[in-house]
Formats: sequence, structure tokens, C-alpha cells
Amino acid sequence: MNLGTYNELTILRFTSVGAYLGDDQDNDVLLPNKYLTPEMEIGNTVIVFLYKDSEDRLVATTEIPFITLNEFRFLKVKEVTAFGAFMDWGLEKDLMVPFKEQMLKLEEGRYYLTTLQLDGSTDRLFGSTRVNRYLEPCDDQEIIGQEVDLLICDDSDLGVNVIVEGKYRGLIYHNDVSRPVKRGDHQPGFVYNVREDGKLDVRFERADVKKFDEATEFLLEKLKTEKVIQLSDKSDPDDIRDKLHMSKKMFKQAIGKLYKARLVTITDTSVELIESSSAE
Repeated sequence: MNLGTYNELTILRFTSVGAYLGDDQDNDVLLPNKYLTPEMEIGNTVIVFLYKDSEDRLVATTEIPFITLNEFRFLKVKEVTAFGAFMDWGLEKDLMVPFKEQMLKLEEGRYYLTTLQLDGSTDRLFGSTRVNRYLEPCDDQEIIGQEVDLLICDDSDLGVNVIVEGKYRGLIYHNDVSRPVKRGDHQPGFVYNVREDGKLDVRFERADVKKFDEATEFLLEKLKTEKVIQLSDKSDPDDIRDKLHMSKKMFKQAIGKLYKARLVTITDTSVELIESSSAE
């Protein structure tokens, strides 16, 4: 039987306090009377969530919690006591976030990004707002270009922080926030870069590699003719669109690629072809 997750168990017997459910390893757990339904019979299988009650006893419920083991969700603080903060996670017994697991001092009535974890030494579930310690670095380059699930988190100086596929840290830069976002929402997105530290750069739209390459080639040919283009990443998007017939985002990607290839220099107002590259 697995704490903090859904388990498919068999009804073994009924008692005055509820039904006892069992698994293939001869373990059993009580499903209290309030969760029983008339159609339940001995031998039936039921799907239940397992956690521990206020007396630290394993108990089953058919209620659906807001969060399951190793997941990340925004939860509301119901109470702060001398033992820690207690979150509403949709079950009868609130979820405790110990002080050592609080990223900052939690306040009643506010929502915080929280993860549900299991303490292996005590076999107890607990909440934590120190979510970064429970996220994994990503080293899978094949995730680039793939559609992924994004949990929208908080804003930062660079953009919007997200959790990718429920386990990786990600960022959508301000320039790539192309739709309204609300923290706590799940939205689809696409990974376009895996950083050396295992964090991911993400966009809402799939990158069109063909168009990107075409834009870069177009810009290079224009520079070979004109030498200097009086536009930069600080230019108005309408000016870029009028002069180059491409979006500001595509323009920035193109000049970035040319800059990395040491073909251009970039100033606050212009992009200039490096002379040695014009003869190539």
C-alpha cells in the first residue's frame, strides 16, 4: 500500500466502523463508513487515496485530494500554529508544512506553491514550499521541441517560472509570454533549450525551425548588401515588421544566431555585418 497515492484495493469485510480493504501482500486498511456506498460488496475493487488520520493511523478515502505524492500545486494555508502551517489539500485532515520546509513565513489565507512528500524515516506525508529542492535537473536533449505540460508559477525578473512535466524547472522569458497566464494553471508548451544547469527554456508555441533558418539567411543576405541595418533588439516591433517583414522575436533569434557565429556586431540601435564575413 502506497501513502499519498491512489491504490486499487479489494473489499475484504464490513465492520461497524467501515470496510476493510486489502492488497496482494495481505495488508489491510479501513475505509470509514462515510465513504461507503450501497453498491459496495465483498470482493469488489475500489480505488482509494491513502494517508494518515489525526491519530497517525493509515486510512483510506474516496475523496479526491488537491495534490498527490511528488506533485506540485498551489494550496491555501488554513492555519499557522507552533508546529507549522496547515494547508487545505481537500481532505479531512489538513496537510502540515513544517517550519523547516517553509521557503518563507507562511500566512493564513494565502496560497503557496507546495509539493507533497513522504518522510521515509517516519512514514509520514508532509508538505513543503521549498519546491526547488524537489525538482530534478534535466539532461534529456530529446525533450527539445516536444510538447510538455507546464504548471504556471510566479513571475521573476526574467519572465514566468514554470514547472515542466511535474519535475523540471523552466522559464518562459517575458518576450515569449504570448498569452494570458495565471499561476496554478496548467498549459501546454514547448521546450527549446536545455541549459547546462538542467533548467529549461520554454515557449508556448512550437519553434518553426524552417522559418527561423529562412529569417536568419534573409537577414544575412540583406546585411551583405546594406552592411548595416538600423534596427536592434530594442527597436519597436512595428518598425521591425515594416522593414524586414518578420516579428521582433524572430528578428532577435536571427541576429542572436548571427552574433554567435561572429558574423555581426550589435549595438543599441543597429546590426552591422563584420567586414571579413561579407567576402565569404
